[in-house]
Amino acid sequence: MAFRYILKHLLLPPGIFLLLILLAWWLRRRAPRLASACFVGGFAGIWLMSLPVVVEWSARGIERHPAIQLDEWASLGERADAIVVLGGGRQRGDPAWGADQSSWFAQERVRYAARLSRASALPIATSGGLHYGTPPSEAQIMAEQLAVDYGLQARWQEGQSRTTWENAQRSAELLQPQGVKRIVLVTQAWHMQRAVWCFEQAGFDVVPAPFGFFSVANGEPLGGWLPDGRALWRNTLLFNEAVGLLAYPLVYASEPDE
Repeated sequence: MAFRYILKHLLLPPGIFLLLILLAWWLRRRAPRLASACFVGGFAGIWLMSLPVVVEWSARGIERHPAIQLDEWASLGERADAIVVLGGGRQRGDPAWGADQSSWFAQERVRYAARLSRASALPIATSGGLHYGTPPSEAQIMAEQLAVDYGLQARWQEGQSRTTWENAQRSAELLQPQGVKRIVLVTQAWHMQRAVWCFEQAGFDVVPAPFGFFSVANGEPLGGWLPDGRALWRNTLLFNEAVGLLAYPLVYASEPDE
């Protein structure tokens, strides 16, 4: 698991571009032309991924599901049996809280799920396992956040999954025997396409509830052509998601149900 984690960070941006620049330095005397090509590739990759306008363009190809309009929130209770909110990592031992906390992604997911639940009266299931292999699970942390910050109780906690595919499979094992077949699925817009595919493969009828769109007009100076650290981070997320969209059907589509 640790090796796969390291390899992922080296082969996906920005790691791959930094490796190209390092390779250019190493080849600068042995193969000057190849070194120049590596340097240009690495530098251009980092520059493009740091542009807000590239975030906007890239996200348009990934964020396929539209937002649920405010006047539709109350009617979700007629279209689904429950809300499923996906975990998004956790922050270990935050000294301000004295305990592990949900990541920023997960906190935003919980907030949106709470709003939808209040409007629709749908019960909530939290899904997310042991991100670092030790308790508490992401599902438990999100359930505690729902209770303490929003006064809502998570009816179900699925605390075994480690990937989006496992979110769907483990949620199906927990919810479908209890008659939950139609769900409102809560995650960020850039993650929703892959999440919907996974949950449909697990046998759910899915109402996507995306938020946090990267594809909206960026409003940045000079139309988003100035490098920005936040854009580099967002483009890294989008690139990782694009790889996931390609890889998941190849890896999981032919797998038998667990």
